[in-house]
Amino acid sequence: MSSSKPVFIERIVDLDSLLKKRSYFLFGPRQTGKSSLIKRTLSSAKIYDLLDDKTFLEFNSRPGRLKEEITAKDKWVVIDEIQRIPHLLNEVHLLIEDMGTRFLLTGSSARKLRSKGVNLLGGRAREAHLYPFVTAELGPRFDLKRALYAGLIPSIYFSDDVKADLNAYISNYLTLEIAAEALTRNIPAFSRFLTVAALCNASIVNFTEVANDAQVKRTTVYEYFEILKDTYLMRELSPFLQGKKRKPIASSKYYFFDVGVARQLQGREIYTPQTAEYGVAFETFMINEFFAYSDYIQPLKLNFWRSTSKLEVDLIVDGRFAIEIKGKSHINSDDIKTLKAVSQEHSFDRLFCVCLEPRPRRVGGIEIIPYQEFLKMLWARKLIY
Repeated sequence: MSSSKPVFIERIVDLDSLLKKRSYFLFGPRQTGKSSLIKRTLSSAKIYDLLDDKTFLEFNSRPGRLKEEITAKDKWVVIDEIQRIPHLLNEVHLLIEDMGTRFLLTGSSARKLRSKGVNLLGGRAREAHLYPFVTAELGPRFDLKRALYAGLIPSIYFSDDVKADLNAYISNYLTLEIAAEALTRNIPAFSRFLTVAALCNASIVNFTEVANDAQVKRTTVYEYFEILKDTYLMRELSPFLQGKKRKPIASSKYYFFDVGVARQLQGREIYTPQTAEYGVAFETFMINEFFAYSDYIQPLKLNFWRSTSKLEVDLIVDGRFAIEIKGKSHINSDDIKTLKAVSQEHSFDRLFCVCLEPRPRRVGGIEIIPYQEFLKMLWARKLIY
Protein backbone atom coordinates (compact mmCIF):
# COMPACT_ATOMS: atom_id res chain seq x y z
CA MET A 1 0.00 0.00 0.00
CA SER A 2 3.03 2.28 0.19
CA SER A 3 3.54 4.81 -2.56
CA SER A 4 6.59 6.57 -3.98
CA LYS A 5 4.71 9.85 -4.11
CA PRO A 6 1.89 11.33 -2.00
CA VAL A 7 -1.58 10.13 -2.92
CA PHE A 8 -4.37 12.70 -2.96
CA ILE A 9 -7.85 11.31 -2.57
CA GLU A 10 -10.75 13.58 -3.44
CA ARG A 11 -12.72 14.25 -0.28
CA ILE A 12 -16.47 14.56 0.05
CA VAL A 13 -16.16 17.88 1.90
CA ASP A 14 -16.18 20.63 -0.74
CA LEU A 15 -14.58 23.70 0.83
CA ASP A 16 -15.14 25.86 -2.24
CA SER A 17 -18.89 25.26 -2.12
CA LEU A 18 -19.05 25.81 1.64
CA LEU A 19 -17.27 29.16 1.56
CA LYS A 20 -19.48 30.46 -1.23
CA LYS A 21 -22.28 30.47 1.34
CA ARG A 22 -20.56 31.80 4.47
CA SER A 23 -17.60 31.39 6.79
CA TYR A 24 -17.01 27.98 8.37
CA PHE A 25 -15.32 26.25 11.26
CA LEU A 26 -13.80 22.99 10.01
CA PHE A 27 -13.11 20.64 12.92
CA GLY A 28 -11.62 17.16 12.98
CA PRO A 29 -8.86 15.07 14.58
CA ARG A 30 -5.27 15.72 13.64
CA GLN A 31 -4.03 14.31 10.32
CA THR A 32 -7.48 13.73 8.87
CA GLY A 33 -6.35 15.81 5.90
CA LYS A 34 -7.52 19.35 6.67
CA SER A 35 -4.28 21.00 5.53
CA SER A 36 -4.00 18.88 2.36
CA LEU A 37 -7.61 19.63 1.48
CA ILE A 38 -7.07 23.35 1.97
CA LYS A 39 -3.92 23.43 -0.17
CA ARG A 40 -5.63 21.44 -2.90
CA THR A 41 -8.91 23.35 -3.07
CA LEU A 42 -8.15 26.82 -1.66
CA SER A 43 -4.77 27.48 -3.25
CA SER A 44 -5.59 31.16 -3.75
CA ALA A 45 -6.58 31.75 -0.11
CA LYS A 46 -4.42 33.56 2.40
CA ILE A 47 -3.43 30.92 4.98
CA TYR A 48 -2.28 31.41 8.57
CA ASP A 49 -0.97 28.31 10.35
CA LEU A 50 -1.03 28.82 14.11
CA LEU A 51 1.09 25.71 14.62
CA ASP A 52 3.93 27.77 13.13
CA ASP A 53 5.70 29.32 16.12
CA LYS A 54 6.42 32.65 14.45
CA THR A 55 2.85 33.10 13.25
CA PHE A 56 1.51 32.07 16.65
CA LEU A 57 3.68 34.55 18.53
CA GLU A 58 2.82 37.41 16.17
CA PHE A 59 -0.93 37.01 16.49
CA ASN A 60 -1.03 35.91 20.09
CA SER A 61 0.75 39.07 21.21
CA ARG A 62 -1.17 41.36 18.83
CA PRO A 63 -4.41 39.94 17.36
CA GLY A 64 -5.14 43.29 15.70
CA ARG A 65 -2.38 42.51 13.20
CA LEU A 66 -4.88 40.32 11.33
CA LYS A 67 -7.02 43.36 10.45
CA GLU A 68 -3.90 45.14 9.18
CA GLU A 69 -2.94 42.29 6.85
CA ILE A 70 -6.34 41.43 5.33
CA THR A 71 -7.40 43.51 2.31
CA ALA A 72 -10.47 43.63 0.09
CA LYS A 73 -8.62 41.39 -2.37
CA ASP A 74 -8.54 38.56 0.15
CA LYS A 75 -11.72 36.74 -0.78
CA TRP A 76 -11.00 33.73 1.45
CA VAL A 77 -8.79 33.52 4.52
CA VAL A 78 -7.79 30.33 6.33
CA ILE A 79 -6.68 30.23 9.97
CA ASP A 80 -5.40 26.78 10.85
CA GLU A 81 -5.70 25.52 14.48
CA ILE A 82 -7.77 28.51 15.61
CA GLN A 83 -8.15 27.06 19.13
CA ARG A 84 -4.53 28.06 19.83
CA ILE A 85 -5.56 31.77 19.90
CA PRO A 86 -9.27 31.91 20.78
CA HIS A 87 -9.33 35.71 21.18
CA LEU A 88 -8.35 36.04 17.50
CA LEU A 89 -12.00 35.31 16.75
CA ASN A 90 -12.88 38.87 17.79
CA GLU A 91 -10.81 40.17 14.86
CA VAL A 92 -12.33 37.58 12.54
CA HIS A 93 -15.79 38.73 13.60
CA LEU A 94 -14.99 42.35 12.72
CA LEU A 95 -13.56 41.43 9.32
CA ILE A 96 -16.64 39.38 8.44
CA GLU A 97 -18.87 42.29 9.39
CA ASP A 98 -16.82 45.18 7.95
CA MET A 99 -15.27 43.63 4.83
CA GLY A 100 -17.38 40.57 4.08
CA THR A 101 -14.31 38.33 4.23
CA ARG A 102 -15.02 34.60 4.21
CA PHE A 103 -13.02 32.63 6.76
CA LEU A 104 -12.25 28.94 7.09
CA LEU A 105 -11.26 28.35 10.71
CA THR A 106 -9.85 24.88 11.28
CA GLY A 107 -9.07 23.04 14.46
CA SER A 108 -8.64 19.68 16.12
CA SER A 109 -10.27 20.78 19.37
CA ALA A 110 -13.29 22.90 20.10
CA ARG A 111 -12.78 22.49 23.85
CA LYS A 112 -10.51 25.46 24.39
CA LEU A 113 -12.83 27.72 22.40
CA ARG A 114 -15.82 26.69 24.52
CA SER A 115 -13.96 26.74 27.84
CA LYS A 116 -12.75 30.30 27.28
CA GLY A 117 -16.26 31.47 26.50
CA VAL A 118 -14.94 33.32 23.47
CA ASN A 119 -16.95 34.90 20.71
CA LEU A 120 -17.87 32.06 18.34
CA LEU A 121 -18.93 34.59 15.68
CA GLY A 122 -22.57 34.73 16.75
CA GLY A 123 -23.85 32.38 14.08
CA ARG A 124 -21.84 34.05 11.32
CA ALA A 125 -19.92 30.83 10.73
CA ARG A 126 -21.31 27.33 10.35
CA GLU A 127 -19.58 24.18 11.50
CA ALA A 128 -18.32 21.29 9.36
CA HIS A 129 -16.24 18.24 10.21
CA LEU A 130 -13.57 16.21 8.47
CA TYR A 131 -13.23 12.51 9.22
CA PRO A 132 -10.64 9.95 8.24
CA PHE A 133 -11.25 8.37 4.84
CA VAL A 134 -14.59 6.73 4.14
CA THR A 135 -15.24 4.02 1.57
CA ALA A 136 -16.92 6.43 -0.83
CA GLU A 137 -13.70 8.47 -1.02
CA LEU A 138 -11.29 5.55 -1.38
CA GLY A 139 -13.35 3.62 -3.94
CA PRO A 140 -11.22 0.79 -5.38
CA ARG A 141 -8.37 1.75 -3.05
CA PHE A 142 -10.40 0.59 -0.05
CA ASP A 143 -9.30 -2.68 1.51
CA LEU A 144 -11.13 -3.93 4.62
CA LYS A 145 -8.17 -5.87 6.00
CA ARG A 146 -5.97 -2.80 5.61
CA ALA A 147 -8.61 -0.53 7.16
CA LEU A 148 -9.08 -2.70 10.25
CA TYR A 149 -5.31 -2.83 10.79
CA ALA A 150 -4.07 0.62 9.80
CA GLY A 151 -7.25 2.56 10.28
CA LEU A 152 -8.34 5.25 7.84
CA ILE A 153 -6.34 8.32 8.82
CA PRO A 154 -5.04 9.41 5.39
CA SER A 155 -1.32 9.48 6.12
CA ILE A 156 -1.44 6.17 7.99
CA TYR A 157 -3.73 4.23 5.65
CA PHE A 158 -1.11 4.58 2.90
CA SER A 159 1.87 4.18 5.25
CA ASP A 160 4.60 1.57 4.74
CA ASP A 161 5.16 1.44 8.53
CA VAL A 162 1.74 1.52 10.15
CA LYS A 163 2.88 0.56 13.63
CA ALA A 164 5.49 3.31 13.83
CA ASP A 165 3.14 5.93 12.41
CA LEU A 166 0.30 5.00 14.76
CA ASN A 167 2.65 5.12 17.74
CA ALA A 168 3.87 8.53 16.61
CA TYR A 169 0.30 9.72 16.12
CA ILE A 170 -0.68 8.71 19.63
CA SER A 171 2.44 10.23 21.17
CA ASN A 172 2.07 13.47 19.22
CA TYR A 173 -1.56 13.68 20.17
CA LEU A 174 -0.68 13.47 23.85
CA THR A 175 2.04 16.10 23.60
CA LEU A 176 0.51 18.49 21.07
CA GLU A 177 -3.19 18.26 21.75
CA ILE A 178 -3.43 17.45 25.43
CA ALA A 179 -0.31 18.99 26.96
CA ALA A 180 0.12 22.00 24.67
CA GLU A 181 -3.53 22.96 24.91
CA ALA A 182 -3.44 22.30 28.69
CA LEU A 183 -6.58 20.19 28.47
CA THR A 184 -5.19 18.10 31.32
CA ARG A 185 -1.95 18.46 33.23
CA ASN A 186 -1.67 14.84 34.31
CA ILE A 187 -0.36 13.25 31.11
CA PRO A 188 0.63 9.87 32.67
CA ALA A 189 -2.88 9.43 34.08
CA PHE A 190 -4.48 10.42 30.79
CA SER A 191 -2.21 8.01 28.94
CA ARG A 192 -3.35 5.15 31.20
CA PHE A 193 -6.94 6.20 30.70
CA LEU A 194 -6.57 6.19 26.90
CA THR A 195 -5.58 2.52 26.94
CA VAL A 196 -8.49 1.59 29.22
CA ALA A 197 -10.91 3.67 27.14
CA ALA A 198 -9.75 1.92 23.95
CA LEU A 199 -10.55 -1.43 25.54
CA CYS A 200 -14.08 -0.07 26.19
CA ASN A 201 -14.49 0.90 22.53
CA ALA A 202 -17.94 0.10 21.10
CA SER A 203 -19.32 -0.77 24.52
CA ILE A 204 -21.41 0.70 27.32
CA VAL A 205 -18.89 2.21 29.70
CA ASN A 206 -18.77 1.41 33.39
CA PHE A 207 -17.13 4.61 34.63
CA THR A 208 -16.31 3.17 38.04
CA GLU A 209 -14.41 0.25 36.50
CA VAL A 210 -12.57 2.56 34.10
CA ALA A 211 -11.56 4.78 37.04
CA ASN A 212 -10.22 1.79 38.95
CA ASP A 213 -8.30 0.43 35.95
CA ALA A 214 -6.86 3.84 35.04
CA GLN A 215 -6.10 4.68 38.69
CA VAL A 216 -7.94 7.99 38.60
CA LYS A 217 -11.07 9.38 40.24
CA ARG A 218 -14.46 8.63 38.75
CA THR A 219 -15.09 12.35 38.23
CA THR A 220 -11.79 12.54 36.34
CA VAL A 221 -12.94 9.74 34.02
CA TYR A 222 -16.02 11.79 33.10
CA GLU A 223 -13.73 14.75 32.36
CA TYR A 224 -11.41 12.61 30.24
CA PHE A 225 -14.29 11.26 28.16
CA GLU A 226 -15.38 14.84 27.52
CA ILE A 227 -11.83 15.64 26.35
CA LEU A 228 -11.97 12.73 23.89
CA LYS A 229 -15.29 13.95 22.52
CA ASP A 230 -14.21 17.60 22.32
CA THR A 231 -11.04 16.64 20.45
CA TYR A 232 -13.06 14.42 18.07
CA LEU A 233 -11.26 11.24 19.08
CA MET A 234 -14.45 9.64 20.32
CA ARG A 235 -18.15 9.75 19.45
CA GLU A 236 -21.05 8.97 21.73
CA LEU A 237 -23.94 6.82 20.50
CA SER A 238 -27.09 7.36 22.54
CA PRO A 239 -29.65 4.64 23.32
CA PHE A 240 -32.94 4.20 21.50
CA LEU A 241 -35.51 4.41 24.27
CA GLN A 242 -38.76 3.54 22.50
CA GLY A 243 -40.21 0.13 23.29
CA LYS A 244 -43.46 -1.73 23.90
CA LYS A 245 -42.45 -4.89 25.78
CA ARG A 246 -38.82 -4.75 26.89
CA LYS A 247 -37.30 -2.01 29.01
CA PRO A 248 -34.35 -0.39 27.19
CA ILE A 249 -31.22 0.73 28.98
CA ALA A 250 -30.46 4.46 29.09
CA SER A 251 -26.62 4.41 28.95
CA SER A 252 -24.59 5.42 25.91
CA LYS A 253 -21.93 3.57 23.91
CA TYR A 254 -18.66 5.16 22.84
CA TYR A 255 -16.66 4.69 19.64
CA PHE A 256 -13.13 5.77 18.81
CA PHE A 257 -12.98 7.82 15.61
CA ASP A 258 -10.54 5.41 13.97
CA VAL A 259 -10.29 1.64 14.28
CA GLY A 260 -6.51 1.66 13.75
CA VAL A 261 -5.93 4.10 16.62
CA ALA A 262 -8.19 2.00 18.86
CA ARG A 263 -6.29 -1.18 17.95
CA GLN A 264 -2.91 0.40 18.66
CA LEU A 265 -4.07 1.76 22.02
CA GLN A 266 -5.43 -1.68 22.90
CA GLY A 267 -2.01 -3.19 22.28
CA ARG A 268 -3.31 -5.68 19.71
CA GLU A 269 -1.17 -6.63 16.75
CA ILE A 270 -3.99 -7.62 14.42
CA TYR A 271 -7.68 -8.49 14.54
CA THR A 272 -8.19 -12.16 13.76
CA PRO A 273 -11.31 -12.95 11.68
CA GLN A 274 -14.09 -14.89 13.42
CA THR A 275 -13.16 -13.46 16.85
CA ALA A 276 -15.14 -11.11 19.06
CA GLU A 277 -12.42 -8.47 18.72
CA TYR A 278 -12.68 -8.60 14.93
CA GLY A 279 -16.45 -8.14 15.18
CA VAL A 280 -16.05 -5.05 17.37
CA ALA A 281 -13.48 -3.58 14.97
CA PHE A 282 -15.79 -4.16 12.00
CA GLU A 283 -18.68 -2.60 13.93
CA THR A 284 -16.53 0.45 14.75
CA PHE A 285 -15.62 0.87 11.09
CA MET A 286 -19.28 0.70 10.04
CA ILE A 287 -20.55 3.04 12.75
CA ASN A 288 -17.93 5.62 11.78
CA GLU A 289 -19.14 5.47 8.18
CA PHE A 290 -22.57 6.48 9.47
CA PHE A 291 -21.19 9.28 11.65
CA ALA A 292 -19.39 10.66 8.59
CA TYR A 293 -22.42 10.27 6.33
CA SER A 294 -24.56 12.12 8.86
CA ASP A 295 -22.15 15.07 8.86
CA TYR A 296 -21.26 15.06 5.17
CA ILE A 297 -24.52 14.26 3.41
CA GLN A 298 -27.64 14.15 5.53
CA PRO A 299 -28.11 14.70 9.27
CA LEU A 300 -29.28 11.48 10.89
CA LYS A 301 -30.45 10.57 14.35
CA LEU A 302 -28.21 7.64 15.27
CA ASN A 303 -28.89 5.37 18.24
CA PHE A 304 -28.42 1.81 19.39
CA TRP A 305 -30.93 -0.40 21.20
CA ARG A 306 -30.29 -2.65 24.15
CA SER A 307 -32.80 -4.18 26.51
CA THR A 308 -32.16 -4.81 30.18
CA SER A 309 -32.10 -8.51 29.25
CA LYS A 310 -29.04 -7.68 27.06
CA LEU A 311 -30.63 -8.02 23.64
CA GLU A 312 -28.88 -5.46 21.45
CA VAL A 313 -29.08 -3.97 17.94
CA ASP A 314 -26.04 -1.99 16.86
CA LEU A 315 -27.68 0.91 15.06
CA ILE A 316 -31.09 2.56 14.81
CA VAL A 317 -31.27 5.27 12.13
CA ASP A 318 -33.91 7.98 12.43
CA GLY A 319 -36.14 5.46 14.20
CA ARG A 320 -36.80 3.95 10.75
CA PHE A 321 -33.98 1.49 10.10
CA ALA A 322 -32.63 -1.17 12.47
CA ILE A 323 -29.15 -2.41 11.56
CA GLU A 324 -27.21 -5.29 13.08
CA ILE A 325 -23.52 -5.37 12.13
CA LYS A 326 -21.75 -8.73 12.00
CA GLY A 327 -18.12 -9.29 11.04
CA LYS A 328 -19.01 -12.79 9.90
CA SER A 329 -19.08 -14.54 6.53
CA HIS A 330 -22.05 -16.74 7.47
CA ILE A 331 -25.14 -15.46 9.27
CA ASN A 332 -27.33 -17.86 11.24
CA SER A 333 -30.61 -17.47 13.11
CA ASP A 334 -28.88 -16.43 16.35
CA ASP A 335 -27.25 -13.49 14.55
CA ILE A 336 -30.59 -11.95 13.60
CA LYS A 337 -32.67 -12.75 16.68
CA THR A 338 -32.11 -9.26 18.11
CA LEU A 339 -33.52 -7.71 14.93
CA LYS A 340 -36.62 -9.83 15.38
CA ALA A 341 -36.81 -8.69 19.00
CA VAL A 342 -36.48 -4.97 18.25
CA SER A 343 -39.12 -5.23 15.51
CA GLN A 344 -41.57 -6.18 18.27
CA GLU A 345 -40.74 -2.95 20.12
CA HIS A 346 -41.11 -0.45 17.28
CA SER A 347 -42.25 -0.32 13.66
CA PHE A 348 -39.27 -0.03 11.29
CA ASP A 349 -39.20 0.59 7.55
CA ARG A 350 -36.38 -1.94 7.03
CA LEU A 351 -34.33 -4.40 9.06
CA PHE A 352 -30.73 -5.06 7.97
CA CYS A 353 -28.00 -7.46 8.95
CA VAL A 354 -24.81 -6.04 7.41
CA CYS A 355 -22.09 -8.65 7.19
CA LEU A 356 -19.31 -10.33 5.20
CA GLU A 357 -21.51 -12.73 3.27
CA PRO A 358 -20.82 -12.57 -0.50
CA ARG A 359 -24.41 -12.10 -1.73
CA PRO A 360 -27.59 -10.52 -0.38
CA ARG A 361 -30.52 -12.61 0.78
CA ARG A 362 -33.67 -12.20 2.83
CA VAL A 363 -34.89 -14.12 5.87
CA GLY A 364 -38.44 -13.14 6.67
CA GLY A 365 -38.45 -9.36 6.81
CA ILE A 366 -34.69 -9.13 7.49
CA GLU A 367 -32.31 -8.17 4.68
CA ILE A 368 -28.92 -9.87 5.01
CA ILE A 369 -26.56 -7.82 2.90
CA PRO A 370 -22.80 -7.65 2.16
CA TYR A 371 -21.26 -4.55 3.72
CA GLN A 372 -19.83 -3.40 0.35
CA GLU A 373 -23.26 -3.33 -1.26
CA PHE A 374 -24.81 -1.72 1.78
CA LEU A 375 -22.24 1.12 1.89
CA LYS A 376 -22.55 1.74 -1.85
CA MET A 377 -26.30 2.15 -1.37
CA LEU A 378 -25.74 4.44 1.60
CA TRP A 379 -23.28 6.82 -0.08
CA ALA A 380 -25.32 6.81 -3.32
CA ARG A 381 -28.25 8.08 -1.21
CA LYS A 382 -30.34 5.06 -2.14
CA LEU A 383 -30.70 3.76 1.40
CA ILE A 384 -31.68 6.72 3.59
CA TYR A 385 -34.28 8.94 1.97
